[in-house]
Amino acid sequence: MKGKYNKSNSGASGFSSGKKPAGNEVPEGEVRAKKHLGQHFLKDENVASRIADTLHYKGYDYVLEIGPGMGVLTKYLLQKDADVNVIEIDRDSVVYLHEHYPKLHGKIHEKDFLKYDVSEIFGSEQFSIIGNFPYNISSQIVFKMLELRDFVPEFSGMFQKEVAQRICEKEGSKAYGILSVLVQAFYEAEYLFTVPPSVFNPPPKVDSGVLRLTRKEDFSLPCNEKLFFRVVKTAFQQRRKTLRNSLKIFQLPDDIKEDGIFDRRPEQLSTAEFIELTQKIEPHAISDQSGIS
Repeated sequence: MKGKYNKSNSGASGFSSGKKPAGNEVPEGEVRAKKHLGQHFLKDENVASRIADTLHYKGYDYVLEIGPGMGVLTKYLLQKDADVNVIEIDRDSVVYLHEHYPKLHGKIHEKDFLKYDVSEIFGSEQFSIIGNFPYNISSQIVFKMLELRDFVPEFSGMFQKEVAQRICEKEGSKAYGILSVLVQAFYEAEYLFTVPPSVFNPPPKVDSGVLRLTRKEDFSLPCNEKLFFRVVKTAFQQRRKTLRNSLKIFQLPDDIKEDGIFDRRPEQLSTAEFIELTQKIEPHAISDQSGIS
Protein backbone atom coordinates (compact mmCIF):
# COMPACT_ATOMS: atom_id res chain seq x y z
CA MET A 1 0.00 0.00 0.00
CA LYS A 2 1.11 3.52 -0.67
CA GLY A 3 -0.38 6.30 1.41
CA LYS A 4 0.18 8.79 4.16
CA TYR A 5 1.28 7.08 7.32
CA ASN A 6 -0.81 8.75 10.01
CA LYS A 7 -3.58 7.84 12.37
CA SER A 8 -6.35 9.91 10.86
CA ASN A 9 -9.19 8.29 8.99
CA SER A 10 -12.52 9.33 7.63
CA GLY A 11 -14.53 7.44 10.22
CA ALA A 12 -16.36 5.62 7.42
CA SER A 13 -16.06 1.90 6.90
CA GLY A 14 -13.97 2.32 3.77
CA PHE A 15 -15.73 -0.55 2.04
CA SER A 16 -18.02 -0.33 -0.96
CA SER A 17 -21.77 -0.56 -0.52
CA GLY A 18 -22.21 -3.58 -2.78
CA LYS A 19 -23.51 -1.61 -5.74
CA LYS A 20 -22.16 -2.32 -9.18
CA PRO A 21 -18.75 -0.62 -9.53
CA ALA A 22 -18.81 2.52 -11.66
CA GLY A 23 -16.25 5.22 -12.29
CA ASN A 24 -13.96 5.38 -9.26
CA GLU A 25 -15.98 2.91 -7.20
CA VAL A 26 -14.33 -0.30 -6.08
CA PRO A 27 -15.61 -3.89 -6.22
CA GLU A 28 -17.71 -5.11 -3.32
CA GLY A 29 -15.69 -5.99 -0.23
CA GLU A 30 -12.49 -4.22 -1.26
CA VAL A 31 -10.91 -1.33 0.60
CA ARG A 32 -11.57 2.04 -0.95
CA ALA A 33 -8.43 4.10 -1.60
CA LYS A 34 -8.80 7.17 0.58
CA LYS A 35 -7.69 10.44 -0.94
CA HIS A 36 -6.84 11.97 2.43
CA LEU A 37 -4.43 9.08 3.01
CA GLY A 38 -3.01 9.33 -0.50
CA GLN A 39 -3.49 5.60 -0.97
CA HIS A 40 -2.38 3.83 -4.15
CA PHE A 41 -3.05 0.08 -4.07
CA LEU A 42 -0.76 -2.22 -6.03
CA LYS A 43 -2.92 -4.31 -8.36
CA ASP A 44 -0.36 -6.15 -10.51
CA GLU A 45 0.17 -9.70 -9.27
CA ASN A 46 3.39 -10.13 -11.25
CA VAL A 47 4.95 -7.04 -9.67
CA ALA A 48 3.86 -8.20 -6.21
CA SER A 49 5.44 -11.60 -6.79
CA ARG A 50 8.68 -10.00 -8.01
CA ILE A 51 8.86 -7.81 -4.91
CA ALA A 52 8.33 -10.84 -2.65
CA ASP A 53 11.21 -12.53 -4.45
CA THR A 54 13.63 -9.68 -3.70
CA LEU A 55 14.35 -11.02 -0.21
CA HIS A 56 16.74 -13.96 0.15
CA TYR A 57 15.04 -15.39 3.29
CA LYS A 58 18.38 -16.57 4.68
CA GLY A 59 19.83 -15.93 8.12
CA TYR A 60 16.52 -14.99 9.72
CA ASP A 61 13.08 -16.52 10.33
CA TYR A 62 10.87 -13.44 10.50
CA VAL A 63 9.58 -10.95 7.92
CA LEU A 64 7.81 -7.69 8.70
CA GLU A 65 5.70 -6.15 5.93
CA ILE A 66 4.93 -2.44 6.36
CA GLY A 67 1.61 -1.19 4.95
CA PRO A 68 0.16 -4.37 3.40
CA GLY A 69 -3.13 -2.76 2.34
CA MET A 70 -5.29 -5.53 0.87
CA GLY A 71 -2.42 -8.02 0.92
CA VAL A 72 -1.42 -8.23 -2.74
CA LEU A 73 2.21 -8.60 -1.65
CA THR A 74 1.35 -10.42 1.56
CA LYS A 75 -0.10 -13.43 -0.26
CA TYR A 76 3.27 -14.07 -1.91
CA LEU A 77 5.20 -13.55 1.32
CA LEU A 78 3.02 -16.17 2.98
CA GLN A 79 4.22 -18.67 0.37
CA LYS A 80 7.81 -18.23 1.53
CA ASP A 81 9.59 -20.16 4.25
CA ALA A 82 9.29 -17.33 6.76
CA ASP A 83 7.18 -16.21 9.70
CA VAL A 84 5.32 -13.17 8.31
CA ASN A 85 4.00 -10.30 10.43
CA VAL A 86 2.38 -7.16 9.03
CA ILE A 87 2.04 -3.67 10.46
CA GLU A 88 -0.77 -1.48 9.13
CA ILE A 89 -2.13 1.83 10.37
CA ASP A 90 -5.27 1.95 8.19
CA ARG A 91 -8.17 0.39 10.11
CA ASP A 92 -10.09 -0.62 6.97
CA SER A 93 -7.09 -2.50 5.63
CA VAL A 94 -6.67 -4.24 8.99
CA VAL A 95 -10.30 -5.42 8.84
CA TYR A 96 -9.80 -6.67 5.28
CA LEU A 97 -6.63 -8.58 6.22
CA HIS A 98 -8.36 -10.26 9.17
CA GLU A 99 -11.18 -11.39 6.89
CA HIS A 100 -9.07 -12.61 3.97
CA TYR A 101 -5.81 -13.88 5.50
CA PRO A 102 -6.50 -16.32 8.36
CA LYS A 103 -2.80 -17.33 8.28
CA LEU A 104 -2.05 -13.90 9.73
CA HIS A 105 -4.12 -14.47 12.86
CA GLY A 106 -2.23 -12.85 15.74
CA LYS A 107 0.32 -11.33 13.35
CA ILE A 108 -1.55 -8.23 12.14
CA HIS A 109 -0.37 -5.23 14.12
CA GLU A 110 -2.48 -2.09 13.87
CA LYS A 111 0.35 0.28 14.70
CA ASP A 112 2.43 3.16 13.36
CA PHE A 113 5.78 1.61 12.38
CA LEU A 114 7.61 4.88 12.95
CA LYS A 115 6.46 4.99 16.58
CA TYR A 116 6.14 1.30 17.43
CA ASP A 117 8.74 -0.72 19.33
CA VAL A 118 9.03 -3.79 17.09
CA SER A 119 10.89 -5.67 19.80
CA GLU A 120 7.41 -6.31 21.18
CA ILE A 121 6.95 -8.59 18.16
CA PHE A 122 10.41 -10.04 17.56
CA GLY A 123 12.30 -9.55 20.82
CA SER A 124 15.99 -9.75 19.93
CA GLU A 125 15.44 -11.97 16.87
CA GLN A 126 16.63 -11.04 13.38
CA PHE A 127 13.94 -10.03 10.88
CA SER A 128 13.72 -8.54 7.40
CA ILE A 129 11.55 -5.60 6.36
CA ILE A 130 9.59 -5.35 3.11
CA GLY A 131 6.76 -3.24 1.74
CA ASN A 132 5.28 -0.86 -0.79
CA PHE A 133 6.20 2.23 1.18
CA PRO A 134 4.17 5.46 1.32
CA TYR A 135 6.10 8.12 -0.58
CA ASN A 136 5.79 10.78 2.09
CA ILE A 137 7.36 8.71 4.87
CA SER A 138 9.64 6.36 2.94
CA SER A 139 12.80 8.19 4.02
CA GLN A 140 11.65 8.09 7.65
CA ILE A 141 11.13 4.33 7.32
CA VAL A 142 14.73 3.96 6.14
CA PHE A 143 16.04 6.06 9.04
CA LYS A 144 14.03 3.90 11.46
CA MET A 145 15.44 0.77 9.81
CA LEU A 146 18.96 2.13 10.32
CA GLU A 147 18.20 2.49 14.03
CA LEU A 148 17.23 -1.20 13.95
CA ARG A 149 20.25 -2.31 11.89
CA ASP A 150 21.47 -4.74 14.56
CA PHE A 151 18.29 -6.75 13.95
CA VAL A 152 17.58 -6.18 10.23
CA PRO A 153 19.91 -8.08 7.89
CA GLU A 154 17.79 -7.44 4.81
CA PHE A 155 15.36 -4.78 3.61
CA SER A 156 13.54 -4.42 0.32
CA GLY A 157 10.57 -2.64 -1.13
CA MET A 158 9.07 0.00 -3.35
CA PHE A 159 9.75 3.73 -3.16
CA GLN A 160 9.25 6.71 -5.39
CA LYS A 161 11.80 5.99 -8.13
CA GLU A 162 13.92 9.07 -7.37
CA VAL A 163 14.20 8.11 -3.69
CA ALA A 164 15.17 4.51 -4.48
CA GLN A 165 17.83 5.74 -6.89
CA ARG A 166 19.12 8.26 -4.35
CA ILE A 167 19.56 5.57 -1.70
CA CYS A 168 21.62 3.47 -4.13
CA GLU A 169 23.56 6.38 -5.68
CA LYS A 170 27.35 6.70 -5.49
CA GLU A 171 29.43 9.79 -4.83
CA GLY A 172 29.84 12.40 -7.55
CA SER A 173 26.13 12.70 -8.33
CA LYS A 174 23.68 15.44 -7.40
CA ALA A 175 21.32 12.68 -6.21
CA TYR A 176 23.93 11.43 -3.74
CA GLY A 177 23.06 12.57 -0.24
CA ILE A 178 22.46 11.76 3.42
CA LEU A 179 20.48 8.58 2.79
CA SER A 180 23.03 7.33 0.26
CA VAL A 181 25.93 7.64 2.69
CA LEU A 182 24.19 6.40 5.84
CA VAL A 183 22.57 3.39 4.19
CA GLN A 184 25.69 2.36 2.29
CA ALA A 185 27.79 2.56 5.45
CA PHE A 186 25.94 -0.48 6.78
CA TYR A 187 24.24 -2.09 3.76
CA GLU A 188 24.93 -3.06 0.17
CA ALA A 189 22.30 -1.18 -1.86
CA GLU A 190 20.88 -2.43 -5.16
CA TYR A 191 18.33 -0.74 -7.39
CA LEU A 192 16.40 -3.66 -8.85
CA PHE A 193 13.63 -2.49 -11.19
CA THR A 194 11.24 0.31 -12.09
CA VAL A 195 7.46 0.08 -11.69
CA PRO A 196 5.09 2.24 -13.80
CA PRO A 197 2.10 4.14 -12.37
CA SER A 198 -0.34 1.91 -14.29
CA VAL A 199 0.04 -0.98 -11.83
CA PHE A 200 -1.61 1.00 -9.02
CA ASN A 201 -5.20 1.95 -8.32
CA PRO A 202 -5.43 4.91 -8.44
CA PRO A 203 -2.16 5.46 -10.35
CA PRO A 204 0.38 7.88 -8.84
CA LYS A 205 1.90 10.61 -11.00
CA VAL A 206 5.46 9.24 -10.93
CA ASP A 207 7.31 5.96 -11.44
CA SER A 208 8.22 3.77 -8.50
CA GLY A 209 11.44 1.86 -7.93
CA VAL A 210 12.24 -1.34 -6.06
CA LEU A 211 15.50 -1.77 -4.16
CA ARG A 212 17.18 -4.27 -1.87
CA LEU A 213 19.50 -3.53 1.05
CA THR A 214 21.70 -6.35 2.36
CA ARG A 215 23.52 -5.75 5.62
CA LYS A 216 27.29 -5.97 5.37
CA GLU A 217 29.01 -8.89 7.04
CA ASP A 218 30.92 -6.47 9.26
CA PHE A 219 28.58 -3.52 9.74
CA SER A 220 30.28 -1.89 12.71
CA LEU A 221 32.10 1.32 11.80
CA PRO A 222 35.69 2.10 12.88
CA CYS A 223 34.54 5.43 14.30
CA ASN A 224 31.94 6.83 16.68
CA GLU A 225 28.72 5.96 14.84
CA LYS A 226 26.64 8.68 16.45
CA LEU A 227 29.21 11.27 15.40
CA PHE A 228 29.31 9.74 11.90
CA PHE A 229 25.56 10.34 11.51
CA ARG A 230 25.97 13.92 12.74
CA VAL A 231 28.90 14.67 10.41
CA VAL A 232 27.06 13.34 7.35
CA LYS A 233 23.84 15.20 8.11
CA THR A 234 25.64 18.45 8.92
CA ALA A 235 27.77 18.29 5.76
CA PHE A 236 24.79 17.79 3.44
CA GLN A 237 22.71 20.51 5.06
CA GLN A 238 24.98 22.92 3.18
CA ARG A 239 25.97 20.67 0.32
CA ARG A 240 27.20 23.52 -1.92
CA LYS A 241 29.81 24.57 0.63
CA THR A 242 33.16 22.92 1.22
CA LEU A 243 33.44 20.82 4.34
CA ARG A 244 35.68 23.48 5.89
CA ASN A 245 32.67 25.81 5.93
CA SER A 246 29.79 23.39 6.42
CA LEU A 247 31.38 21.74 9.47
CA LYS A 248 32.17 24.93 11.40
CA ILE A 249 29.78 23.82 14.15
CA PHE A 250 32.42 21.31 15.29
CA GLN A 251 34.87 24.15 16.07
CA LEU A 252 37.85 22.21 14.75
CA PRO A 253 41.38 23.57 15.21
CA ASP A 254 42.89 25.27 12.16
CA ASP A 255 45.63 22.68 11.67
CA ILE A 256 43.04 19.92 11.25
CA LYS A 257 41.11 21.96 8.69
CA GLU A 258 44.27 22.25 6.57
CA ASP A 259 43.73 18.62 5.53
CA GLY A 260 42.79 18.49 1.86
CA ILE A 261 39.55 16.60 2.58
CA PHE A 262 38.07 19.84 3.94
CA ASP A 263 38.46 21.48 0.52
CA ARG A 264 35.87 19.12 -0.94
CA ARG A 265 32.08 19.19 -1.03
CA PRO A 266 30.05 16.42 0.62
CA GLU A 267 28.81 14.82 -2.62
CA GLN A 268 32.46 14.22 -3.59
CA LEU A 269 33.15 11.94 -0.62
CA SER A 270 32.51 8.20 -0.63
CA THR A 271 31.07 6.48 2.41
CA ALA A 272 34.57 5.29 3.32
CA GLU A 273 35.86 8.86 3.14
CA PHE A 274 33.06 10.08 5.41
CA ILE A 275 34.20 7.46 7.92
CA GLU A 276 37.77 8.77 7.53
CA LEU A 277 36.49 12.33 8.01
CA THR A 278 34.69 11.31 11.20
CA GLN A 279 37.88 9.72 12.50
CA LYS A 280 39.72 13.02 11.91
CA ILE A 281 37.01 15.02 13.70
CA GLU A 282 36.43 12.64 16.61
CA PRO A 283 39.40 13.60 18.83
CA HIS A 284 38.44 17.28 18.56
CA ALA A 285 34.66 17.11 18.66
CA ILE A 286 32.91 18.89 21.51
CA SER A 287 30.38 16.43 22.96
CA ASP A 288 27.45 18.79 23.33
CA GLN A 289 27.77 19.93 19.69
CA SER A 290 28.77 16.70 17.99
CA GLY A 291 26.07 14.58 19.54
CA ILE A 292 28.57 12.12 21.03
CA SER A 293 27.11 10.46 24.08
